[in-house]
Amino acid sequence: LVTPIDKQAPKGRLILPQVQVLRELLDNGIISIVVQVGELEKILNMLGEKPKLVVTDSQAFKAVNEIVPQNVALTSFSILFARLKGDLKQFVNGAKIIDELNSGDKVLICESCTHHQIEDDIATVKIPNLIRKKLGKDVIFEHVASHDFPNDIEKYKLIIHCGACMTNKKEILTRIQKSNEKSVPITNYGITISYCLGILNRAVEIFNL
Repeated sequence: LVTPIDKQAPKGRLILPQVQVLRELLDNGIISIVVQVGELEKILNMLGEKPKLVVTDSQAFKAVNEIVPQNVALTSFSILFARLKGDLKQFVNGAKIIDELNSGDKVLICESCTHHQIEDDIATVKIPNLIRKKLGKDVIFEHVASHDFPNDIEKYKLIIHCGACMTNKKEILTRIQKSNEKSVPITNYGITISYCLGILNRAVEIFNL
């Protein structure tokens, strides 16, 4: 488990997706090693056998992808939660719409919780910058948080949802249903990041979609 301790990491604790994944592993008797990005290569070299899976914070995808050998499965906490609480296959298909976005198109970014936004916030800064850099186009991004989900979603070309660790599966499936009714593609943070970095296929390979 690759868990960066960066500006967005809460002081004195791990974020909820990391805690829940770790607990699930422990409950199933799976040996778990928790490291930061800077320790990853060292621990991989120290292990007597390659790990079955590496799970990373999505924001560290690029660096972790370069470190982890191609014959080791790799995914992210956000993608695990996309599968747990949403529709992973639909989210993967939704990410492919990114290449069809044009300047002036609107994208809605949804967070299931409210938190203090920092300078390099993933929803308001990192994901918009990543998409604009990939496309070279001036896509417009709007944001909602907590239980807010607009009724007029048809004005958006794409919806990008967080990992939804602070809400339940029923609410996410309801949002997916509303998106389907309005024919608006929907995806999630981790899938968006891995798609923009060109590593989505690797990040979802273990799920046999």
